[in-house]
Amino acid sequence: MEEQVLAEEQLAEQAQIRREKLKKLISEGNNPYLKTQYSVTQNSASVKERFAELEGKEVSVAGRLMSRRIMGKASFSHISDRDGQLQLYITRQDVGEDVYAAFKKDFDIGDIVGVRGTVFKTQTGEVTVHASHLEMLTKSLLPLPEKHNGLVNQDMKYRLRHVDLIMNEDVKETFFRRARIVRSIRSFLDGKGFIEAETPILLPLEIGADARPFKTHHNALDLDMYLRIETELYLKRLIVGGFEKVYEMGRIFRNEGMDSKHNPEFTTVEIYQAYVNYFEMMDFVEELYRTVALAACGTTKVTYQGVELDFGKWERLTMTEAVKKYSGVDFAAIGSDEEAVKAAAEKGVPPEKGKESKGHVLAAFFDAFVEDKLIQPTFIYDYPVEISPLAKRKPEEPAMTERFEYFMMGMEMGNAFSELNDPVDQRERMRAQAERKRAAGANAEIDEDFLNALEYGMPPTGGLGLGVDRLVMLLTDSASIRDVLLFPTMKPKK
Repeated sequence: MEEQVLAEEQLAEQAQIRREKLKKLISEGNNPYLKTQYSVTQNSASVKERFAELEGKEVSVAGRLMSRRIMGKASFSHISDRDGQLQLYITRQDVGEDVYAAFKKDFDIGDIVGVRGTVFKTQTGEVTVHASHLEMLTKSLLPLPEKHNGLVNQDMKYRLRHVDLIMNEDVKETFFRRARIVRSIRSFLDGKGFIEAETPILLPLEIGADARPFKTHHNALDLDMYLRIETELYLKRLIVGGFEKVYEMGRIFRNEGMDSKHNPEFTTVEIYQAYVNYFEMMDFVEELYRTVALAACGTTKVTYQGVELDFGKWERLTMTEAVKKYSGVDFAAIGSDEEAVKAAAEKGVPPEKGKESKGHVLAAFFDAFVEDKLIQPTFIYDYPVEISPLAKRKPEEPAMTERFEYFMMGMEMGNAFSELNDPVDQRERMRAQAERKRAAGANAEIDEDFLNALEYGMPPTGGLGLGVDRLVMLLTDSASIRDVLLFPTMKPKK
């Protein structure tokens, strides 16, 4: 505690010194916040990559001052920009006595500077800009953390993401890679003829799905509204309307717990294609993941937390087969709900109240014995109808649906169906789901507009929803979802 107080006092003292420097600059007519632009002709990466072409020529660069090594009449410094760091060589003779004196006294680590000069290599072989012009573009009033020991607290890294990005090139690269992943998903879908849509985030009703929504109030309409927990029902309306291939990438909001795999707001992409079923969607997922991995990492084999994952090889198991493989219980041989409950008791997996059916017990077995064993890419398909209210029943096995989820590293990565397009069956399942939710003391309504759309006729359709954040976790080897969200949800600090 004493060390923390001392650090805070030192921080306050340094900040005050910087404010005094700012006052001095302003009094001398050099207010650094009046700059509106600076002509930048090269960045750190291009100067290094094009050295043979640029050697001896003048360039103009800008960035954040990250180091200073003052040696009398000459100094070496480094600036940081989006693409990395670049060394500067600054001398009193070349920039002038007044500017050099200001550089030594008024400039601080963290300031944004603009530099013009010629490109050369030092005796150690480092590409450098020999400055002929130097100016401060922005004064930094707060000192950056000490390079090796600063900003090591994980909580503070998330709260001060802007500082984390300044100090850690690896963190910056994670989010550059995230951008490449998102771009490659869109490119893949656009290339297959899908149309990107934007559907409402604010909804007028709380549907009966299991996820709990955030609630707000629309003043002009005097209406309670809810942030969306999925984009599915609106996108299916577009399939009804004739889009045939449609997707949406966007934020989803769920008022639930937080851990290394869950954040209250997260990004998904939901994809719907008319005239295909869930097996064709499995093939689609495999191709998508291979394509994105190649675009983001240059290979279909990626290492996550020390484990190599091969996106070129996928296992496929029904839920019943997976439960038998990992628990030893064969639900194909269980004929009644009572037998299922008995098997659950013997294995120490008591079903929740109101979920004593064979299908619910099978799902409970999967959660208890299977999910965390699914390390390599694996499809689990044929889910019980009780837990799949939007999926089409299997014609030859009506207790099951044409649904799959796929898993890696014990994490569910996506969910897909042969979409239910029977409006009568859909109404009954939504009604049953809403009644279960009301019985548990929660609000639940049926989306009549969606059911009305189904009654106009939706073609046979395959649908897929995948979590973008978890995919980014895998492709950046990030242990927590917070590591791949620029600004994860945090409880405010007083």
